[in-house]
Amino acid sequence: MSDIRILDGGMSRELQRLGAELKQPEWSALALINAPDIVRQVHAEFIEAGADVVTTNSYALVPFHIGEYRFDKEGASLIALSGRLAREAAEASKRNVTVVGSLPPIFGSYEPENFDPSRVQDYLKVLVENLQPHVDVWLGETLSLIAEGEAVRQAVAETGKPFWISFTLNDEPAQVNGAEPKLRSGETVRSAAEWAAGSGAAALLFNCSKPEVMRAAVETASAVFKEKGVALDIGVYANAFEGEQGDSAANEGLHGTRADLTDDVYSRFACSWADAGATLIGGCCGIGAAHIHTVADTLRRRGTSRTI
Repeated sequence: MSDIRILDGGMSRELQRLGAELKQPEWSALALINAPDIVRQVHAEFIEAGADVVTTNSYALVPFHIGEYRFDKEGASLIALSGRLAREAAEASKRNVTVVGSLPPIFGSYEPENFDPSRVQDYLKVLVENLQPHVDVWLGETLSLIAEGEAVRQAVAETGKPFWISFTLNDEPAQVNGAEPKLRSGETVRSAAEWAAGSGAAALLFNCSKPEVMRAAVETASAVFKEKGVALDIGVYANAFEGEQGDSAANEGLHGTRADLTDDVYSRFACSWADAGATLIGGCCGIGAAHIHTVADTLRRRGTSRTI
């Protein structure tokens, strides 16, 4: 079985656990403004838990969360700070930790209908320019439609650094019960994988959806890549949101997390994803350092993860 790299988990709940304020609309960006040391500490705790990869806390550094005025005045400096904090934590660990630069959905999570191709590059350019000195890999994450992935591809094309694309999946009951895996836009995972196969991406991931829908997406992507004769890493980092999310739920308030999704239960999902072909495995919203520690330990004992 392929060597597996362990991703970090969700930033926001760990920030809250360590005492940082967390509220909408600024969300995790508030910690960069008010408590940057806690951001660095979260990165360090994920690394200590076994993560081989840490993601910059730049997800909320878009006008959707911090407003146009603050983005224009402070966006560049906050984005650069998010990169520095991740890099500092990685270097302090004395391990070979990869820093990935988070490029979020510019116009809102789970809101593909708001995507504006005429404006998206204006915002992505600021993120890319200010993260570039600090990151090893680009990560377009929680993308709901293929056009968002294409926008990220274009934004990073001249940087010379590899890029990963991560789509969020429809996780309504039909998909949980085995219907064809789809993005939140309604586009199929097969279509997304076919796009990824020709995009130049180094990896295709699935994130911020229920763990129950992830294996089918991994299996579909793996089949497409085999058909196309391409070798892309496949990754998963699921969320722990409880209940039905709906189209805009990712942007509304602080959602409860599932009591049943313990670190042991989550690690069993992780093993299933690894069995299906995933080689990048971590967690999204509500998946904390304890979950990542158990995932890393479990996969290491199975002989499928890198030495921690």
